[in-house]
Amino acid sequence: MNEAPGREPDERPDVTAYAADPDEHLILEAEKIAVALGRMLPGLCEVVLHDLRNPDHAIRVIENNLSGRHVGDSATELGLRRISDPEYPSVIQNYANQFPDGRPVKSTSIGIKNASGDYIAALCLNLDVSVLSPLTLTLANLVATEAEHRAESLETLRDRNARELRRIVESRSAERAVSPRALSREAKRELVRQLHEDGYFESRDAAQVIADLLGVSRATVYNYTK
Repeated sequence: MNEAPGREPDERPDVTAYAADPDEHLILEAEKIAVALGRMLPGLCEVVLHDLRNPDHAIRVIENNLSGRHVGDSATELGLRRISDPEYPSVIQNYANQFPDGRPVKSTSIGIKNASGDYIAALCLNLDVSVLSPLTLTLANLVATEAEHRAESLETLRDRNARELRRIVESRSAERAVSPRALSREAKRELVRQLHEDGYFESRDAAQVIADLLGVSRATVYNYTK
């Protein structure tokens, strides 16, 4: 039996129906945790429960769907590693990840073992940090001192890799109190032209990085530079 995701966290399934299958009972209990966590962090954190006994159709619950996946989709590479190696770490915490559309993610994956020591499930939390970046930058600017601003303006050596490019895009978006993807079309065009004039397009894959941050195609980014 595969309970439909989204049931009330305090509902109690008929555990007697799973007396002969303790693994299923564990996963049903984990489902309640996944639903409750997702409802505690709406819009910010995707919570996914994977049934590692069925890797081709592993997803049992997905709350706050931010990645575009669905119940019944396959396990991730991390899940497959746990299936093949019972000694794989139970908790992988706060690692950098990315949604399919390029948004940066802070992820934590928790493996769940049965009484035999085999991984049967994984509870994964994917925090969309892109929506928090403008707020973080705004607060940083609010508490910064004049000396800090002066030191930053005097710095002439810039690391124009993807991380630096992401920082500058998010910083300029934060000045408008929005995320990069929420910028208007005209604001995106203006930002891209400024980045082009400042020489950021000289770095490798800059156009693709900017496209992912703004939620547009690479061709659109190049059109904005004209």
